[in-house]
Amino acid sequence: MKRHIITTADGSSTIQIEDWNEQYHSIHGAIQEANHVYIKHGLLFFIAEHEPAETAEISILEIGFGTGLNALLTFFKSEELAKTINYVGVEAFPVSAEELQQLNYTSEIADSKAIFKALHETPWEESHEISEVFQITKQQKFFKDISEENAYDIIYFDAFGARVQPELWTEDIFKLMYNALRPNGVLTTYAAIGRVKRILLSLGFEVERLPGPPGKRHMLRAVKR
Repeated sequence: MKRHIITTADGSSTIQIEDWNEQYHSIHGAIQEANHVYIKHGLLFFIAEHEPAETAEISILEIGFGTGLNALLTFFKSEELAKTINYVGVEAFPVSAEELQQLNYTSEIADSKAIFKALHETPWEESHEISEVFQITKQQKFFKDISEENAYDIIYFDAFGARVQPELWTEDIFKLMYNALRPNGVLTTYAAIGRVKRILLSLGFEVERLPGPPGKRHMLRAVKR
């Protein structure tokens, strides 16, 4: 499938898959979307719910590591807040080195060049300390092969949309997500379609439909109560 780099509305870039008319991030702003959906309504929400800190470490699972943008933003937030984060990114088809070189996140996010490089150059299937408070493990596998239980505090569910990959938005996949979360764990996603909301509710999640990032009316956040 044809892929190329495009510039989104906030000036940050993303990868577009022409055959699907689908992007890795919102065309209305890649960085804006990541900050709104995953940092604000995922990480910061979880921290606010659990202050004062109840655990020494926050464990995050990203469904769709992709360009590494969500991990990059999470790294800087962990440094800012002095929160220790264990980050696991799952990706079946890693982005190529050539594509990564064309993304402009390091010019859009101050002092990020070395970190972005480290996130992508660390070997897959191994745990690596990027800083004293941020550890990452990248796993190359399909989402259906996730088997951890009660392992994560937060899930960034950033798979390609249900329009092009409906098999990633099924009850079976979200059951794996439910099992992977610890009690009171948070799943956040840019999606807001009714079918996904009904699946999450049926599995036992407490679900909120929240205002979406620029260009999108709504998004979903689910908590495992």
